[in-house]
Amino acid sequence: MTLKFIFIFLFSFVFCQLVAQESTASKQVSTFTIEAPQLKSTKKIWVYLPKDYSVSAKKYPVIYMHDAQNLFDAKTSYVGEWNVDETLDSINAQVIVIGIEHGGDKRMEELTPYPHPKYAGGKADIYLDFIVKTLKPKVDSTYRTKTTAKNTAIMGSSLGGLVSFYAALKYPEVFGEVGCFSPSFWFNRKEMNELMAKTEDFKTKIYFLCGDNEGDADVIPDLETVEKWVNTKRCECKKLNKKVIVEGGEHNEKLWRENFKKAYLWLF
Repeated sequence: MTLKFIFIFLFSFVFCQLVAQESTASKQVSTFTIEAPQLKSTKKIWVYLPKDYSVSAKKYPVIYMHDAQNLFDAKTSYVGEWNVDETLDSINAQVIVIGIEHGGDKRMEELTPYPHPKYAGGKADIYLDFIVKTLKPKVDSTYRTKTTAKNTAIMGSSLGGLVSFYAALKYPEVFGEVGCFSPSFWFNRKEMNELMAKTEDFKTKIYFLCGDNEGDADVIPDLETVEKWVNTKRCECKKLNKKVIVEGGEHNEKLWRENFKKAYLWLF
């Protein structure tokens, strides 16, 4: 057997193993597609329903999450999943999760509020317009949801953390809870600071998370700058925000997966 043949055989075997990988999503997870006219595209949406949804008449709060490919299923995530469904199943969580698939090469555009001089982007307004005006009405009409702001969260990591905080500033009447994981505030630091300076009120409940080994020296200072601003908008005694800095935590799914349950329990 030649070396070339062995290489081809091994490559083919590994490729087939990857293709054949079974889905790890729980039976509470389903998907649908929806037209996104604001984005001139079609979006795939993942839905997690509580274990008792089919035998209950209750209404549930909703968490909107970005990067759905990485939330529920190892088969669709190239960097590891968050295990959102398994985590919520394990605590019998009473919540619906709506995962929005990112737009591939359009991800940076969708999740950034303002253009960056080097990386461009800056189309979060139309992405959020899709969530608020197209997706949320569809979700609320299809599932038994609690529709008020205090029962509607938005959560994400990295650029998803940035756009989640931005969503709270732009749509406070829609999103009353935010999970802001490893937020990439560096992308629009100047513009976000200017927007916060113009924002007179901020009542949103928010959970900040980052690691102290994320590879970016500014991630903690940036997060603390935003947290300090949030604290100027209400008395800390109301306990409407929490900051968690994980020792040794890196900018990856492991950090976000291991802290998702704590964030959910604190927010809800």
